[in-house]
Amino acid sequence: MIGRLNHVAIAVPDLEQAAATYRGALGAKVSDPVDEPDHGVTVIFVELPNTKIELLHPLGDKSPIQAFLDKNPSGGMHHVCYEVDDIMAARDRMKAEGARVLGDGEPKIGAHGKPVLFLHPKDFCGTLVELEQA
Repeated sequence: MIGRLNHVAIAVPDLEQAAATYRGALGAKVSDPVDEPDHGVTVIFVELPNTKIELLHPLGDKSPIQAFLDKNPSGGMHHVCYEVDDIMAARDRMKAEGARVLGDGEPKIGAHGKPVLFLHPKDFCGTLVELEQA
């Protein structure tokens, strides 16, 4: 059911510093920051030949990333994102398998302008999983 790995997301306490590290030390192509108010984050994408790294920084007081950074002040891996052909069919299959879909269970538009859902980390080996319609 899942397709290719779309991105690995890393929560960072300093977005500019993280972008500079990827750009400078690793020589990566790094996007400009984009605010995603519906998700409470500012994102920067690091382009790799086979996938992306998404750098996440809190946007606003109610950002879920701030809670993550409060527990992990240096930052760290936040989630992995897999592509699926049909987000609604994927959601229904996940629920039928007993997985918990976070939020109200309805897809939201993600940073790539496509529908996304998040799955509870306790159902996936301790890792928050994002599904994005390809």
